[in-house]
Amino acid sequence: MTVLTNRQATARSPQVEGPRSIGMIVKAYIALTKPRIIELLLITTLPVMFLAAGGLPPLWTSISVMVFGTLSAGSANALNCYVDRDIDQKMRRTRRRPLARHQVSPRGALVFGIVLGVLSLVGLWVTTNWLAAMLSTGAILFYVLVYSMILKRRTAQNIVWGGIAGCMPVMIGWAGITERLDWAPLVLFGVVFFWTPPHTWTLAMRYKEDYAAAKVPMLPVVATERRVILESIAYTWATVLCSLALWPVAGTTLFYPIVAAVLGAMCLWEVHRLLARLNAGKSGVDLRPMRFFHWSNAYLALLFLAVAIDPLLA
Repeated sequence: MTVLTNRQATARSPQVEGPRSIGMIVKAYIALTKPRIIELLLITTLPVMFLAAGGLPPLWTSISVMVFGTLSAGSANALNCYVDRDIDQKMRRTRRRPLARHQVSPRGALVFGIVLGVLSLVGLWVTTNWLAAMLSTGAILFYVLVYSMILKRRTAQNIVWGGIAGCMPVMIGWAGITERLDWAPLVLFGVVFFWTPPHTWTLAMRYKEDYAAAKVPMLPVVATERRVILESIAYTWATVLCSLALWPVAGTTLFYPIVAAVLGAMCLWEVHRLLARLNAGKSGVDLRPMRFFHWSNAYLALLFLAVAIDPLLA
């Protein structure tokens, strides 16, 4: 029997000691909000406000939507950490989160998430309009109650429908400026909706063992690599086609469709390379799924940057 030294045992298990200073406590609560995911949500929110305004959006409204939208996303993420605290300890990718390391109590995370949600609701209602506030609150409730508590652990289609919450920032940004909804934000909603599954599935391919250990039925856990890649290709084609639909729907200049077509071609090239590597006999990490995952991040950011720039050229 192998006996682990104290150093080896510590390296193999997440730290469980709580934070010892106010700074560490603040850092732990900020980590609950998953700042990197919030960044991804915000890069789809601000450009839509440019499109809705037909140029530079009102400064105060933009600041309000971004600030209270950040609180809304932080609320959803903190409550997700509360719901997933048991499985987060079993996954390499998540076991350093504050609840998994016992830096924050479950009750503290729950109260924190609810407070952020209430602040975002009140803030958006007071500073923008009721529609933006309701869309924001609906996104929180959908992400926590529908995705985190129902879909995630029960179906391989969890991220397909659960990803709806991540599509809501485009609706919130548009509503914050116009106080109504229209076809343009619905098209961009569709872009994010179709983009989410292949983006998430390629990450899940890399951490397949993690999801299996946590008994989360992500598609790469329950399906063959070929099926995952083929479905990722289909969703990526849908993403690109939906992105091009914004041109006639929103009446953009030629700048947007040209950028969208170039970015889309590069994204399709990368996802088809996954299939080529599979056909060449590659498997597992040799498929290099994280290449597509990182490229899809860049694709979404650059596409929405084009959305923001286009109205300034009209």
